Amino acid sequence: MHSRIKLVFLSVLLSTVFACNAKHPIQTKKLQLGAEQTAVYLPLLKDKTVALVVNQTSVIHSTHLVDSLLALGVNIKYIFAPEHGFRGDADAGEKIANSIDDRTGLPLISLYGSQRKPSAENLKGVDIVIFDIQDVGARFYTYISTLHYVMEACAENKVEVMVFDRPNPNGFYVDGPILESNFKSFVGMHPVPIVHGLTVGEYAKMMNGEGWLENKATCSLSVIPMKNYNRDAEYILPIKPSPNLPNQQSIYLYPSLCLFEGTVMSMGRGTYFPFQVLGHPDLKSQPFEFTPVSIVGMSKNPPHENKICFGIDLRGYEIENIKTAKQINLGWLIDFYRQFPEKEKFFIPFFERLAGTAELRKQIIAGKSEAEIRASWQPGLVEFKSIRNKYLLYP
Repeated sequence: MHSRIKLVFLSVLLSTVFACNAKHPIQTKKLQLGAEQTAVYLPLLKDKTVALVVNQTSVIHSTHLVDSLLALGVNIKYIFAPEHGFRGDADAGEKIANSIDDRTGLPLISLYGSQRKPSAENLKGVDIVIFDIQDVGARFYTYISTLHYVMEACAENKVEVMVFDRPNPNGFYVDGPILESNFKSFVGMHPVPIVHGLTVGEYAKMMNGEGWLENKATCSLSVIPMKNYNRDAEYILPIKPSPNLPNQQSIYLYPSLCLFEGTVMSMGRGTYFPFQVLGHPDLKSQPFEFTPVSIVGMSKNPPHENKICFGIDLRGYEIENIKTAKQINLGWLIDFYRQFPEKEKFFIPFFERLAGTAELRKQIIAGKSEAEIRASWQPGLVEFKSIRNKYLLYP
């Protein structure tokens, strides 16, 4: 009798596991990041002078890549720092100054201050630049823009580029309007959708292969790919990639909520749950309230600072909805526009840079449904996916 109970229990348990795996594939083999494969890339760095584009996410297990490479005898000349800085503690948009790293004594050259592209002087005497930064897979997340300028500078100065690949936590889908060239900016540099479904290594290959660098230049590029990576398997980021993406919930919601940066709404900057709430002081009928304040290392002078915002709390939102639909949630943007009392003030000019097109604002104002708006994206998405297929390194 006990054996029958055990068998029934085991059968139910296995059925549950298989059902869960169907929704969320489990990484059956140990994932190896590009940075972890020292045996592959150390011979390629022998006798070379190296510069690194890194931040707080650039680690091998719990040791920073800079410390690991120095211990392994790699000759590092410079560290290039992206938005949020080398240690990842600067606010979004905050200019980063050149400095010296206290821990290693290495010069830090900012690529998010007076310059965003390494100069010929910066690259003098450098043989290879290594890029190793955790991305989140959204067009407006600026690390891929920094990668663009690094590759461009290296192409112009005949310096090699090596990318240590890392997972894309939003790599399981592709969605959104394609960026149009007249809306090119640092928050969107290439004709890709909002969610591109590529790792940084794949994205670098696409920039080179599609001639997206200035004058269609190509750099000498190598990618150290991951081992055992499946883009449909859930990957929990061990280190927050930037101050206002503090957890996995915010990372999954970011592609949907960042469009609100082009509106008068608050996405929770100035709280300890950014990109997990939406609100505005004038939406008093909404069920949830929060008050943005300045937080050192996260958000200085956030929108609606010290004002009560009324809106919705998405900290408990079921992310399975996004994983199943494989789409950004456009409904929130449409709904809040419809509810906002002064519709002519809802959007700000920055919206087009984030959307990558003027059409999305026009469609929402015209009262188009989500289905109608999505239908307008499809020709561009079909074409992009065809291009994307040429550069995929993983299943």
